[in-house]
Amino acid sequence: MDADVKWKDKIAVVTGASSGIGAATARRLAREGLQVVLAARRLDRLEALAADIRAAGGRAFPIAVDLTQEAERAHLFAEVEARFGGADVLVNNAGLGWYGYGDQMPWKTAWEMLQVNVEAAVQLTLGFLKSMRRRGGGHIVNVGSISGSLPSQGVALYGATKSFLDNFTTALHRELTGTRLHVSVVRAGPVRTEFGEAALRQENGGHVPTEHIGVSADHVAGRIWKLLLRPRRVIYVPGWLRVVPWAELTFGWLIDRLGPLLLKRSSRTSL
Repeated sequence: MDADVKWKDKIAVVTGASSGIGAATARRLAREGLQVVLAARRLDRLEALAADIRAAGGRAFPIAVDLTQEAERAHLFAEVEARFGGADVLVNNAGLGWYGYGDQMPWKTAWEMLQVNVEAAVQLTLGFLKSMRRRGGGHIVNVGSISGSLPSQGVALYGATKSFLDNFTTALHRELTGTRLHVSVVRAGPVRTEFGEAALRQENGGHVPTEHIGVSADHVAGRIWKLLLRPRRVIYVPGWLRVVPWAELTFGWLIDRLGPLLLKRSSRTSL
């Protein structure tokens, strides 16, 4: 069976589907024949996206969920189980960002970031893995960041959450070797989405230096689709970013000197 045919009519859950990478991924998977569950807080955006997907001949089902809340994450899982008997694909894309000096980050913002970037990803991954094992296979894609491999000023907690996601994904990938279950991480660089604007709206948040550069959300969605067709532990988007972990080892001393200057300049711009 061809890989693309294998996924036709399968159930995919995409978190953070109201905009950016999540919305683009949902559109792409629906176009490839999957039934897509759209999960995010903003129901109006989910319903608009679902309508667009259906108008194009796809199938989409919006479910409003606040991923900072454990009970709502459990509700999302239960809804998917009740409606579809489980999922075949989970794209953990939802994520919160913030840019600035760590000591200026409000605890509420930090808590919400930990809930969405870490706890939601873990709870949904472990829950759907059990479901996928019962269904005989599946693929979980965790949308990470290159900052997880490159500790950077201004995104201390965000980068740490993505480093956790890298470690978590890698370990599960190795546990599942030889099975029909796959877990992968996307180490993405700058992507042109609303992410920078959302980070700036947070209390004490600053301008993300890379907010106006990077690849498109559609490009990332295309790479995620290719990942489903050809499972791997990790992919870099764009591909040249695979040199970053080596750059940190080799030029970390230079980043130690130049990085703080970039943060200081960005902080002045935010005033």
